[in-house]
Amino acid sequence: MSTRSLQRIIRSTPASDGAGVRLLRSLGQSPFQRVDPFLMLDEISSDNPADYIAGFPSHPHRGFETVTYLLEGHMLHEDHLGNRGDLRSGGVQWMTAGRGIIHSEIPQQENGRLHGFQLWINLPAREKMKPASYRDIQPEEIPRVELSGGGLAKVISGMLEADGLTVQGPIQGLSTAPLFFDIRLPANGLFSHPVPATHNAFIYPYQGTLAIGASDTVRPLQTHEAGALSGGERIELRAGVAGAGFLLLAASPLHEPIHQWGPFVMNTQEEIDQAIRDYENGELV
Repeated sequence: MSTRSLQRIIRSTPASDGAGVRLLRSLGQSPFQRVDPFLMLDEISSDNPADYIAGFPSHPHRGFETVTYLLEGHMLHEDHLGNRGDLRSGGVQWMTAGRGIIHSEIPQQENGRLHGFQLWINLPAREKMKPASYRDIQPEEIPRVELSGGGLAKVISGMLEADGLTVQGPIQGLSTAPLFFDIRLPANGLFSHPVPATHNAFIYPYQGTLAIGASDTVRPLQTHEAGALSGGERIELRAGVAGAGFLLLAASPLHEPIHQWGPFVMNTQEEIDQAIRDYENGELV
């Protein structure tokens, strides 16, 4: 079984989005900094309310999915469909924009730490205009698996196979078949896991550092760097001396053209132009 190596490093850069929310952006800095079908990964991490309090007021999306995963804090989601969801520490919001959704995400805390991620996953052309949908996943719905050696895995989507256990996350049945794990390892802790050879994969350490690959291909990955992996059937890595917390993400690539204009991701410029017209005419959704 071939082991994936660290092929490309995408270093996070400071960015601002919404109403001035300060964040770190790795995937999505440019059209060349993506890992098909993953379009963007943002990390918000601050104890200063001025960095996040204004949140993300009402804005549109079309053509992809957004996944918001909150480690610490409290956000309120509202959208044109009448959905209203409280996203709290450890919870996930999985939203399929499809043909169109207009929503807002506003912090519900006046102080304290806000730490979380937003991931954008592309939709295949045949699904870009399907009806929008939304799901709140509460922390208690996300399986937690204790790993040998003292590690911990949270399984958000896909199937975790570890220590003789097979654990399924709450998100299943999507066309890109994504794996989304949050893994915590102690100092020098090891993690090994199969990944379908058909999938693209990347790793994002939000705490600590990692050494990625088999013994003859090991490369380091620093905190806040997205590491795109080579092809292969297995991931092997080791945490640094301070331990590590990281996201493992993998999915089936689409191999389709991407045209993006801000919150719209389609396959042609004509489709982008139509999305803009639909939004301006109140016909996006």
